[in-house]
Order: sequence, then C-alpha cells, then structure tokens
Amino acid sequence: MTTFQTLPFIGTGLSRVDGPRKVSGQALYSSDFSAAGQAHAALVRSTIAAGRITAIDASVAESAPGVVKVFSHLSTPPLARGPMTPLGASPPAPMQDDRVLHHAQHVALVVAETREQADAAAALVRVEYAAAEPVLDPDDPRAVTVDNPWGLDHERGDLVAGLAAAHVTVEAEYSTSDNTNNPLGLFATLAEWDGDRLTVHDSTQWPSMVQETLAAVFGLPEESVRVLSPFVGGGFGAGLRAWPHVILAAMAARELGRPVKIVLTRPQMFTSVGHRPKGVQRVRLGASADGRLLALEHRSRSLLAVDDDDYEPFAAGSAAAYACPNIRTWDQQVRVNIPAPVSMRAPAEAQGNFALESAMDELALALRMDPLDLRLRNYADTHPGLGLPWSGKALRECYTVGAERFGWSRRPAEPRTLRDGHWLVGQGMAGVSYPWYQAPCRARATVAADGRATVSSAAIDIGTGTYTVMTQLSAELLGLPPERVRFDLGDSDLPKAPQAGGSGLTGALGSAVHDACARLIGAVLDLARDDPGSPLHGSAPADVIATGGRIQRRDDPDRGETYTAVLTRHGLPELTAEGSSTPADPHRLGMAPAGSFGAHFAEVRVDEDLGLVRVTRVVSVIDGGRILNEKTATSQIIGGVIGGIGMALFEDTVTDPATGRITNATFGDYLVPVHADIPDLDVTFVGEPDRMNPIGTKGVGEVGLVGVAAAIANAVHHATGVRVRSLPITLDALL
Repeated sequence: MTTFQTLPFIGTGLSRVDGPRKVSGQALYSSDFSAAGQAHAALVRSTIAAGRITAIDASVAESAPGVVKVFSHLSTPPLARGPMTPLGASPPAPMQDDRVLHHAQHVALVVAETREQADAAAALVRVEYAAAEPVLDPDDPRAVTVDNPWGLDHERGDLVAGLAAAHVTVEAEYSTSDNTNNPLGLFATLAEWDGDRLTVHDSTQWPSMVQETLAAVFGLPEESVRVLSPFVGGGFGAGLRAWPHVILAAMAARELGRPVKIVLTRPQMFTSVGHRPKGVQRVRLGASADGRLLALEHRSRSLLAVDDDDYEPFAAGSAAAYACPNIRTWDQQVRVNIPAPVSMRAPAEAQGNFALESAMDELALALRMDPLDLRLRNYADTHPGLGLPWSGKALRECYTVGAERFGWSRRPAEPRTLRDGHWLVGQGMAGVSYPWYQAPCRARATVAADGRATVSSAAIDIGTGTYTVMTQLSAELLGLPPERVRFDLGDSDLPKAPQAGGSGLTGALGSAVHDACARLIGAVLDLARDDPGSPLHGSAPADVIATGGRIQRRDDPDRGETYTAVLTRHGLPELTAEGSSTPADPHRLGMAPAGSFGAHFAEVRVDEDLGLVRVTRVVSVIDGGRILNEKTATSQIIGGVIGGIGMALFEDTVTDPATGRITNATFGDYLVPVHADIPDLDVTFVGEPDRMNPIGTKGVGEVGLVGVAAAIANAVHHATGVRVRSLPITLDALL
C-alpha cells in the first residue's frame, strides 16, 4: 500500500504562477512567434467531399503580389506517414495524391511574403475535380464498418437470462451530435530549418508526439527536431495530433529554405483539427422489482473518417459503471467522408454516459424509484469486471454530499410538479466516472548554489494550471518556498512527457517530479553523508526531510544544512537529477485503478410556451483523489460543467447531408454557452489520495464534463414529462 507524504501546502489555492505573464501580455503563444525572413502560408481547401483532383491552375496565384510558391500534390515531395501513438495512428501525410476524402481537405498551400498576400492568392488557385458521390450516411451500404475497433467490447454473465429474469426492462436509443473543440487560440505553426535541424513553434497538447511525428515524416532522428509550445490557447483534445498543416509548414520551410508560418482561420479550425464525433447508442436495462440491475446492454455506432482512426469507444465505460452480473457492451465505427474526428474533452465517456445515465433515469421512473436510490442500490463496491477493490472510490460520498447540498430530498417524484409562473422547474442528476489513465513520463530537477531550483519536463499547460501545480509540488518535495522554484515545460528538448489529455498528465508528470526531486535530495545527501564536517554525516535518505530550504534529520531538526551550504562547500554551481514514472500494475498491487468519480445535480427551467431551457443550478461533487491546488481544480470542474451545458443545449456541428460541407463553421453560427447561460456553479471535492501513484492524484480534466448532459436531460424530463434522447436539446423537441 502506498504511504503518502504529508505536504502541508498542497491543496491550497495558490494563484497561477504564470498569471502575471498572461495578464501583462508576456506569455507568448505559437501565433506570437516570428523568425527573421519568414514567409506566411495559407491553405486551399477542397470544395467537394469525395473524388479526385483532375487539374490545378496556380498560375494566377503564383503571379500575384508577394507569392513565393504554391504547393499541391503535384509539387509536394514524398512524405512518410507519422508513427503509431498511444492514441492511435497518425493521420495520413498531406497532399500526397489526387484523392479527396472530405470537404475542406487541404489541396494546396500558398506561401507569400505576408499573410494577407497568401490569403488573397489562395482565393486565386483554381482546382478542378472529378467528383464522386460522398458517403455521408452511416447507413449507406457503401460505408465501411469497423467492429470492436479497440478490442474493448465486453461480455460477462448471461445477458439473455438476465433480461428474462428482470421484473422491469427499459430499452431506448440515444443520439449525440458532432461537436467542435474550438479552443480560443487559433492553432498556429512556425517552422524553421537550420541544416537538418528543425525547430517548430506549435499549438499542441503533446510536444513529444509532434517531435516524434515530424522526425518520422521527414526521416530525421528525434533529437534533430525541437517543438516549442510554452503556452497554448486551449485545446480540449484538438492538440493531440500533429495535424497536416503542421507538416505542410515544415515541408514548405524546408523546400523554400526559409521559415514558414501558418495560422488557421476559425472556419479552418472546424475542418482541420478534429471534432467530437456524433453517434447513436442503444441501451437496454433489466432490473428486479427492488431495483437491482440484472442485465445491461450498451451498443454504440459512431462516425470515423475514411482514412483515419479515432479512439472513441462510447459503450466501453458502461462495463464497470454499476454492479450488474450480466453485461454486454459493443462499439462500432463507420467510415464516412468527413474531416477526421479526434478526442474532445471526455472522449467517448461524454457520449456514453449521456446514454447510460439517461437510461438509468428511465429505469427509475419505470420502477417508481428515486433516481439517486437506484444508483446507490447498484453501487459497485469492487470493480465489476476485475473483482478487485478500487484504488480509491468516494462515489457514494459524491452522491450523498451532492444530494445534501442540492436539496435532493425535497424533489417531488412526479414530473411537471414544480412550477414558477410560466416556467416549469425540473431537477435531475447523473453519476459520473472517468477511467484511470497514466503514461510513462520523465522529469529533471536541478538545485543551484543560490538555493533556487528548476524542475522541468516536456509537458504542456493548456490553461489547466500545470505550471502552478508542478511548481507547488516541486517546492513541497524540495522543501523550498514556491517563489524559489521554477517549472519549465513546453519544450520537446526537455525530458519526454505524455500528452495533456485523458486526465492523466498530473499523475504521470507529478509522479516523475516526485521521483526526480527524491533523487535530487538523495544526490545532495550523498555529498553531505560522506563529509565528516556536515551535520548530516552518516545520514540515510530515510533519516532526513527537506524543509525550509535545507535537509535536516527527522529526529533532530537542528542537525541539517541548506542546499547552498552543501553545494558551496563542494564547489558545485548546481546539482541535477532525473526521475521517471511508469503506470502502476493493478494486478501486482491487487487493486483496480479507480479513475475519477463524481455526481452532478442540475436544476432547469423550461418555458412552457416556448420550450426555452435555462439551467439555473448545478451542484458537482467530485472525487479526484488528492487535489494539488483547489483553486485550479475548481476552475477545471467549472470549465467542464460549462462544456457539458454546451453539449446538452447548444453545440451541434452541422454537416450538409448532400455535400459534406460544414454549414455553421463560425462562432456566429456555431452556438456555445455564454456568461448569461451559466448559473453559479457549486463545486465540492471529496475522497482520499488515490493509491495508484505516489502523489495520490486521479485527474479532474474530464470528470467535470461527463454526466452534465445527462443530468440536464433528466432535469428537462422532470420539468416537462418529455424525454429527449438526442443532443443538443432544442426547443422544438419540447413544444
């Protein structure tokens, strides 16, 4: 069992250490960087969704003011496809042939002296096509299906027997729409070559992956590629790939022998950097008269690009959500002519939870049972599939604390009971889980003779607070005040780190930092232990602690000395140690990795005449393990809840079923929640440090979004008596 170190300052709401740089304009994003002699690139996108390019006339564009060159598949050199990553295969190399696989595919790249000149010339490129009829409907017989794409389909017990024994069964179909990530910062890339050395400033959530991809595409050793991304204007999963525009910028810079910069437009963000795929799910539940689940079947069908892959197993999470003896989950993806889907905050779980938790609400109604009581009755005290105790699970506490804070006990059982004038009032809830994820990670820790420390890793901060929490953690572990610690990230030349995604970075990076700092303290102690003149002479690592800028004996605080004293006496300007972390083995530890848990309680008002839905309250109680910084963690949950409100009521990326063109690819047409749509959000954390890593964290990036859509949909039903099974919930469904 893991023993957790007492960290007295961890958990406090330290303000963001990068905040002053951001509010003063000193934080530089990829679009802010420039290089001497740089050119600017603009994309030409296809106007068909399927077919072939028969001709490209770039003569007018190439003679336009400032134009340097126009690249197409006719002039782009051969490029290798990127490597397999932990999140799936890299996308195909761009502009390698005449095929068109989706509307707005990159078919040419115009490079000019200024961005305005490149944009103007891009409009002058003429492309002719032999159009084919696109496959846009998953029921099209030409569509290629991929069954069990990730090997996660699950079956245990006897589903047919469980359904036959059930006193009550419910079965329903649920659908979710395409959503687009739409971070505030437009994605940008600046590529510069120095001989065979490539340096790229990029909007990414994973510098090490972009480094690996570019090295593979251009046939370089990884150490010849450097990817810099100190600040990213959001990502929500869109930054988990090296997208074609990144490769094209590097290609053009190499071919032209000068730096090339590209900044995507907002419409291009809708077609160039992924989206949450829509899908249809069917859930069938069977329960005994007292509400015990006897059977659970969850089947999903979602969309996939023609020549790409996306990790999106909607149904997989249902296999471990509740204590149920007979379960079958099944996922299928269908290849159609659309831009590549990609992970978007809470991938798969956001969609799958909406279906499962809506179905649980329907089952509670059929049983005439309180929805919260139904979930508690089917609470999984151990992992349903592995039979192991959880590494840490406070979901029951999430339910009970949330119900108390929300006032759930005062909720009338019957729909259409609560009213305020012409507003129908409804209350709903949903249980939440987000699976455990951790990847290997490395970190480096250095202490200087002046008593200051620098800790670093090639991780990223997409606005979640990584700079801050890792500064806090490093300071605690080294026994230094936070203002004497600097954390460096966003540079692939630093020790390799995984992506900021999947709610796994804090656990992976924090564990690597934990190891690096422990090794650094050990290295300092090695100097002192063999020094007869040191108060720490003869001390072992277990005998000492780091605090107040010094290492001291546990049994005698007066026996100690500062980092400065040790290094100065040995004539060293600094001392460095590297550390690493690897995912824990659940079977070796004898426990199931818990991931994060939570419960969302929502109240809505629905205009009886207009069908207008307003969210008036959301209470979220989260088990995120040890919370390193309650201020930034609360912001994470608030952001997730807002994303969940968007998914439930607003967001829908609409594709023309005839042409494959996205019809609302602007912020004027694609609806997202604004301040007036968001009520005060009540966030509470419960639970204990998790035992799967030495710092006890679970991750809170996704758990704030999962379940919000279901809680709102359940509240809408409670208000109106109308069960809406498709997202977003629009007023026409309630009239």
